[in-house]
Amino acid sequence: MSQRKKYVFPYVHYPVLPIQFIYKEKETPIIAALIDSGGDSIVIPKAIAQYLGSNMEETDAAKTAGGTASLLKTSLDMVIGREDQKIVYKNIEVFIVDSNDVPVLVGRHPLFDDFEITFKKKKGHIVLIEAQ
Repeated sequence: MSQRKKYVFPYVHYPVLPIQFIYKEKETPIIAALIDSGGDSIVIPKAIAQYLGSNMEETDAAKTAGGTASLLKTSLDMVIGREDQKIVYKNIEVFIVDSNDVPVLVGRHPLFDDFEITFKKKKGHIVLIEAQ
């Protein structure tokens, strides 16, 4: 049986992961993205999509905890982690909120589809183990 890959990230105050978005040759600095187990998808503020120069298109309104919101969407590459602990997603669908005071949110897709996630707040770790 093959060994499943394990990634360990620090858990300090909130469950965040170091994430970088890439579009063509442009990339963001590393961003602290909040793991959102109540959300379905990846959501970014519009400023990130504008910074990258990505193509944005309209999508259907989405139901959120705060009500219905109109969203845009784009496709980006996303890198979770640094150096020897990198998880790379190519051309992944990302939703865009027309606001810049929203954190980057990483919902259940794709993270919860691909990994078993354990929050060890007292030990200060977030553990991602590849799902079987």
